[in-house]
Amino acid sequence: MNLQQKASPHRIAAVSIFAALLATASAFAQNAAPATMKDGVLVGSNGMTLYTFEKDADGKSMCNGKCAENWPPLTADSGAAPSGDFSVITRDDGKKQVAYKGKPLYYWVKDQKPGDKTGDGVNNVWHVAK
Repeated sequence: MNLQQKASPHRIAAVSIFAALLATASAFAQNAAPATMKDGVLVGSNGMTLYTFEKDADGKSMCNGKCAENWPPLTADSGAAPSGDFSVITRDDGKKQVAYKGKPLYYWVKDQKPGDKTGDGVNNVWHVAK
């Protein structure tokens, strides 16, 4: 369209509707839960079981360094915001981590496939997140 042509009202309406749909889809994607319930336990978007650590206190992760290598945190994007029972905490390394009902969430490196729960009860301090 050159500068002398005017956009038709139909074209303007179509573009406006398309822009609104994109904004809605974007907002929906940003508000998607970081984990879902499957077979009574929380799982990440990859279907892998999530765990909580009894030594975490007051919404702070106590699993850092070697611990975090074995129990990788469920990380959150820097712009992630709390939603429902999910919140976002800042780890000691400055990265963001998802928490459920105030408890930081982790994966277990020894779980091999979705549905595995081999980390439940490890050292009597790790439990599947429910």
